[in-house]
This record gives sequence, structure tokens and C-alpha cells, in this order.
Amino acid sequence: MPSATLSSDDLLKLDNQLCFAVYSASLAMTRLYKPLLEKLGLTYPQYLVLLVLWERDGLTVSELGERLSLDSGTLTPLLKRLEANGLVARIRDVADERRVHVSLTAAGRKLKARAAQVPGCLLAASECSVPELVALTQQMQSLRDRIRKAA
Repeated sequence: MPSATLSSDDLLKLDNQLCFAVYSASLAMTRLYKPLLEKLGLTYPQYLVLLVLWERDGLTVSELGERLSLDSGTLTPLLKRLEANGLVARIRDVADERRVHVSLTAAGRKLKARAAQVPGCLLAASECSVPELVALTQQMQSLRDRIRKAA
């Protein structure tokens, strides 16, 4: 939204704010996912952790945190709950006890098959084609990366 085309009053209208569009879309996404993930016994942040581990198992807590943009104070309680639910195991590195590796259990690996229906529900709810969602995801990732760089 170039400022040359909007008045200062228009620049401050809620519906002209990218930040609000992203925020409200995130809330809508969370509402859509909540009942789907409840059937799996997961919260949205736990689902994100499992998505990362289904891609690459055995990451350290710091690698998980970096991938998800979460600090260890947020990530550790999530991992403890996933471990208590039998989905992951946390194992201290024998060479460096400060490092903790997170690995899927058999139950965590098995849950992947049940979770496979979640993306299709988003596809149906969005009423977008797969190429549209791929393009939108790439645009959002690019925007995120540019904002991170500026911050």
C-alpha cells in the first residue's frame, strides 16, 4: 500500500493494515485447526513441533527452536507435554550434556498418518487451488524473511 495513493487517515484504517490482515488470518487458521488437532490430542504449537520432527527427526532443542522461531522457555514445556504424551523422547547428548536431542517415539511416528488429513482441511476451507496456496505460502515466507532482516 504505497503512501502516495493513501491519505494519512487512510494509512491508519484497520482494513488497510497488513499486520491486521496477517494477525486475523492467523486467528482464523488457529480456529480452523483447533478441532482437527484436538482429535489428534495436540495443540497447534505441538503440531508445529511434530511437523518439524516428521521432516527431520533427532534435532536438538536449539535446532527446533531456531526452525520454529521459539525460545527454549517456550519450547521446553511443549516438549515436556509431548514427552508425557509418549510422542517424543528427549535425550541428553553424551558428548555435551547442555545439548538435548528430541526424537519421535513409535507413537509420534504413527501419528503422522492421522495428521495427514489436516492440510486437506485447510485446502478445502480456503477455497484455493494448490498452486494458489503454494504461491501465498512463498509470499508470506518472503515477507517474513524481509521483515526479520529489517528488524
